[in-house]
Amino acid sequence: MDRIRAERIFRDYSEKYDTSDVKITLKIDHTFRVACIADRIALSLKADRDFAWFLGLLHDIARFEQHTRYGTFKDAKSVDHAEFGADLLFRGDRLIDAFPKYTGIPDWESVAETAIRLHNKLNLPEGLDKTTYLYSTILRDADKCDIFRVLTEPPFDERNVRICEAADPVRDVIMDCVRGHRCVPRTFERTEFESLMSQCCMAFELVYPESRKIVSEQGYLDKLLSVGTDGVAKDQMEMLRVEIKKAWEETE
Repeated sequence: MDRIRAERIFRDYSEKYDTSDVKITLKIDHTFRVACIADRIALSLKADRDFAWFLGLLHDIARFEQHTRYGTFKDAKSVDHAEFGADLLFRGDRLIDAFPKYTGIPDWESVAETAIRLHNKLNLPEGLDKTTYLYSTILRDADKCDIFRVLTEPPFDERNVRICEAADPVRDVIMDCVRGHRCVPRTFERTEFESLMSQCCMAFELVYPESRKIVSEQGYLDKLLSVGTDGVAKDQMEMLRVEIKKAWEETE
């Protein structure tokens, strides 16, 4: 894999959009961080590092067109960005043809398309072959690792301040997910505090020990779990911290 060429092609594509917009630069930054994290996770698994890195580079390529067309990154108000990205890359527009061909993985386009299409889904479907499952889970873990960072920065830092000032307790349906060590379906989210709790619950779904190690080293999840609240809301956040620790210990 010619990483330098692949990165240049990605930059040429992304810089066609309004890079003076902080949301665009956020996604460019996120892309390269996810690629590097995917590389590290792949190294820990003795998997193909170049391919994992390449998936990270491509995974959010639809975000730029999504924001241009719809003015938002919220899939519920626009389009599923993972599906959109897979279509842009491998279907009509065939953006993948501009990138270097990859020869290290048999049927690599199919594996890449599936991994990108599934990277934002709540659960992976049954029946994935071993290679597709491996690289799908590497990409999903890498994406989650950097999302915790994103959630501590603008514009989410302002949301976190509002939560610090006042937060109503989350509903039982959210806490059931916490106790069950699982992610929260987006349809369950309502308040800003419920959204934060739901996002932190992504930690339950990290598949690989290296991913959990990365999150621990980064400290961003700890920062989110330390968002100050009072009363029942504070107790709920502390329960989430305890349950994440318990879930991680059970998977070691």
